[in-house]
Parts: sequence; structure tokens; C-alpha cells
Amino acid sequence: MRRDSIFYKLFKQFPGLLFELVDEPPPEAQNYQFESVEVKETAFRIDGVFLPPANAVSKTVFFAEVQFQKDEDLYHRFFSELFLFLYRNSIRYDDWFGVIIFASRSLEPSSSSIHRALLESGQIKRVYLDELGDLREQPLGLGLMLLTNVTSETEAVEGARFLLEQAQQESEQAIIDLITTIIFYKFSKLSREEIATMLGLNLEEPRAIREAKEEGERKVILRQLNRLVGAIPDALLSQIQGLSVEQLEALGDALLDFSTLTDLEGWLQHQQSG
Repeated sequence: MRRDSIFYKLFKQFPGLLFELVDEPPPEAQNYQFESVEVKETAFRIDGVFLPPANAVSKTVFFAEVQFQKDEDLYHRFFSELFLFLYRNSIRYDDWFGVIIFASRSLEPSSSSIHRALLESGQIKRVYLDELGDLREQPLGLGLMLLTNVTSETEAVEGARFLLEQAQQESEQAIIDLITTIIFYKFSKLSREEIATMLGLNLEEPRAIREAKEEGERKVILRQLNRLVGAIPDALLSQIQGLSVEQLEALGDALLDFSTLTDLEGWLQHQQSG
């Protein structure tokens, strides 16, 4: 299950959620913009950057990293990308803060001595999902984060039902969609209808609403692609316009790895050949 991509979708739709993990969030937390940023003239891409609004008093940029597998080079990579980004944008921001989200403490790199000054500086917050407690006792957004880390199928279904009830009470359709996506990933062998029955969901909705959602997702993906690979030729735009809802969702996951138009072209060709 691509849990990191689910987190980035969540942050894209609800940037303010990151600041629920931060002890002292900035006053403009709800107005921050989540982006995947390429550092020019390098091969670095930072998937989780929260940019302050233009009118922010303090120009603090926040960096997020989501880690669900062991990576001994994590701190080397994270801090290298972070400081290179700040070097390239030194006149735009005056401070920084980093949040590193681990599924569990055991996934931290074995040695952190080289980076101990940074990790203990007060500018880094390490979060361990399995130590945050029961998802039923968390705000809705944090509960959704914890759902990605539930390994028991029974507990995942029970947790999803609880979060769905909360999301429906608050009319949070985007959260409902993300909860459903997480369960689809966890039960990949089941059909969409079987999962809907398991969760007590009604998948039928008016055609106008379905079309509006699809068009909205298409626009978001096109904006992300424009930022990542530049202007998109009309021929590729036409192919994207013809993608199904399922293909759009797959493109939304895949585009985090794109850096050139060639990557996009290759992905679209694969969809056609498949």
C-alpha cells in the first residue's frame, strides 16, 4: 500500500493538518500551501513542503517527511534537500521547521550522531504513529493518519467505520474519499462493491456530482503537473482529458515521481498499451 502518497494527498487537501502535530504552529497555519518542490539545477525533489502565505508575518517554511520503511540514509537526504532548498530560496524565507512522521520508532535510522545537533535543535519534530494512541481519541485528520498504520484487518474496518461516521457528521466528503481509498489499498483483492458493503457505504451518487468531482480532480492534477514538468503540450493534455477516474487517481499517485515531460509521456503510453 502506498501510504506515503495517501499522506501527501491528505496534506494537499488539508495543509493545516500538519500543524496539529506541531507544538507551536504559526498564526497563519490554515493558509499554508502544500507543494512538491523541485530544487533547480539538482536531482532533488522535496515532496512535502508547506509554504507560508504571502502576507505571513514570519516567513517560516515547513518540511514534512513520511516514512513507512527503514531508510538508513533518511536524515542525510532530508537535511541535504532541506538546506539546498533554503539556499536556493534564501531571500524568500527567514526560518524553517521539519516534521518527520514514522510508522514506528523502529524505522528511524540506526545512527543519528551526525545529525544530532539538528535533531535536538527544537526545529525538528519526530512523530511515531504507533505511539499516538487510539484513532478514536484523535481529531478526524489525525485519526485518518493512524488508519494508514493499522495492520489488523478487523481493526482497520472498525476504525474506518468510526472515521466515516465522524466525516459524514461533519460533511467532509474529501475525508470520506480518503478513508475509502485507504481501505481499497488494504483490501486490494476485494471489489469496490464488496468494500463498500463492508464499510456500509452507498457508492451511488448523482451523475452531476460524479462529473464535478472528476473534473475537479483533473484540474488539481493538471496544476500539479504544470508545476512539476512545465507547460504540457496539447497532445498530452488531450490524453489526460480522456483518462478514467481510476486512471486519474493512479496519475495523482505517480506524478510525485515525475521530473520531466518524458516521465509523463512514458506513463501515458503505458496506460494506452495496458
